[in-house]
Amino acid sequence: MNRSDVKLSLLDLVTIGEGATVSDAIKSSTALAIAAERSGFHRFWVAEHHNLKDIGSAATSVILSHIGAKTERIRLGSGGIMLPNHAPLMVAEQFGTLEALYPNRIDLGLGRAPGTDAETMHALRRDTRSKGMDFPDMLSELQTYFADVKPGQRIKAIPGAGMKVPLWLLGSSTFSAQLAAARGLPFAFASHFAPDAMLSALELYRHNFKPSAQLDKPYVIICVNAVAAESQAEAEFLATTELQKFRNLGRGIETLLPKPVKDMDAIWNPYEKQRILTQLRESLWGSPGMVRQGIAELAERTGANEIMLNSWIHDPAARIKSHELIAKAWF
Repeated sequence: MNRSDVKLSLLDLVTIGEGATVSDAIKSSTALAIAAERSGFHRFWVAEHHNLKDIGSAATSVILSHIGAKTERIRLGSGGIMLPNHAPLMVAEQFGTLEALYPNRIDLGLGRAPGTDAETMHALRRDTRSKGMDFPDMLSELQTYFADVKPGQRIKAIPGAGMKVPLWLLGSSTFSAQLAAARGLPFAFASHFAPDAMLSALELYRHNFKPSAQLDKPYVIICVNAVAAESQAEAEFLATTELQKFRNLGRGIETLLPKPVKDMDAIWNPYEKQRILTQLRESLWGSPGMVRQGIAELAERTGANEIMLNSWIHDPAARIKSHELIAKAWF
């Protein structure tokens, strides 16, 4: 595997750390995007979540518009927009607007999960009975809005129509892998929190892929958590924020993104430790060289065209430095 053949990209959730505000989080994410562009990363994606105390990316297209105004070249996109939360026409209009503002830089990644809890789903006016099974029909509707306008077509996305914004399907199971294959779309797998189905999803996607007007052969992004620092010890210390995040999720505790701690064994039990380390087994924490090796091995194991890095680092400066160290080691 030649490293130059594998692109590196970033996923960001506009994390709100202890001691910070939403405004601070947006400023930090914007600074991260600027640094990512400078360091040579290919994409910067933002994920839609709702009603989560430590995540400020609910208004995903608004965040992307702001970051677009502060950057020049890096591709921007959603990782992803949870399509069943929205009318497809509105998604097409929003991302058509982004494409008009930042031509040839916009990606529209789509997921079918709610990105929130059942009560918030109801507040979003989402039909909780569908369980995402209407997703293929919503995808078809969205695709028509980005296509060229047909004679007699009465409902058009303006902007959006004819813009052919690249669509991506995101998934943590085999459902979206099969749909991406059937529609000839690129596929991004969420190994950063759900690695169990990774290899089976990729096999299904590649085996069943049908070329489309957008894509002639399979294209895969694998997303993983990564923390790089000058030393292994420092990286593992910073990564305790990620471990606490998943411990809190398991306990149903709502907190801002926690500061790192010196001893995780003092705050989790053996069962939690085993569960979390299993769930996060694809995470890469270490020196730049160690993270580079981990990325290369993951790309080799999965055949990924692109590796997307997510980070749960509390300190914004350390988060930027982590990505700069990884980029310097990789490129």
